[in-house]
Amino acid sequence: MESTANILKTIEQRIAALPLQREPQGLYEPIVYSMGNGGKRIRPLLTVLACQVFDADKVADAYTPAIAWEMFHNFTLLHDDVMDRAPIRRGKPTVPAKYGDNTAILSGDTMLVEAFSILHQTKSANFSKIAELFTRTAQEVCEGQMYDMEFEERADITENEYIEMIRLKTSVLIGACLKTGALMGGATDADAQMLYDFGINLGLAFQLRDDLLDTFGNPETFGKRIGGDIVCSKKTYLLINALNAASAQDRATMNDWLGRTEFDEEAKIEAIRGMYVKYGIDKMSQKKIEEYDNKATQILDKLSARGLEVSPLRELSQKLLNRDK
Repeated sequence: MESTANILKTIEQRIAALPLQREPQGLYEPIVYSMGNGGKRIRPLLTVLACQVFDADKVADAYTPAIAWEMFHNFTLLHDDVMDRAPIRRGKPTVPAKYGDNTAILSGDTMLVEAFSILHQTKSANFSKIAELFTRTAQEVCEGQMYDMEFEERADITENEYIEMIRLKTSVLIGACLKTGALMGGATDADAQMLYDFGINLGLAFQLRDDLLDTFGNPETFGKRIGGDIVCSKKTYLLINALNAASAQDRATMNDWLGRTEFDEEAKIEAIRGMYVKYGIDKMSQKKIEEYDNKATQILDKLSARGLEVSPLRELSQKLLNRDK
């Protein structure tokens, strides 16, 4: 069984070996920049680890779809950064900030095509299931992004709507990576679905943790600007529940900040963050994270009880949910 460190090393080697030194350079250079700009490589790592749960001898073949998922993930980040006007990702300028919006969109489109191209090099008896999963997941991620955009124009977002949005935008991709790895390892459909469900719950907890860090994280370790969601008046679990919990006076204060087109950004961050603390929304968010973490853990416990080695997945999930970046 390969160690997580060795798997990550191989993932980086496979990414570095991708044939992306092509013309026109202006199209492919941003892709190389994006793929080489660090990141935790969570999705390809989960794919390989999931394969290893069922058949360690098939891990070598699992790297191909794993890299396809990483390429797809980075495609979504390019377009996400264009839509969010984000200047920083992973502590460095985003692709649109460095190369411009038009290039970021076109390079992102090319990454999506590359992701499918890499996927079709997969060697597995379950390839048709994996390809179907890849296509469905790509569509669901776009649906989630659309909901996220639509939420910007609405003031009545419910907690359940938000959870469904992040399920589509974040969790289905994590679940799909795990299911892909399971299928590469020869898992039954039922077992592959169990790992998918584990990924859904892990993904929900992961995104809620990301939301929490965006407001309460350490800017020196988080890799993105702290308070970015507040500045953009983004409808997050924190904001939705703060508006629901606040007194009429505090709700009016929050809505005043949210409705301004000109404001001091640091003042807005402090004002909204203060409301979160006042109403215990940070603690509420942490409790929700733990709820999804427990559901994910219960699934791994069932697989472990059958003698399957899931400790690497368990260790990674806890690392992700206790991270500070």
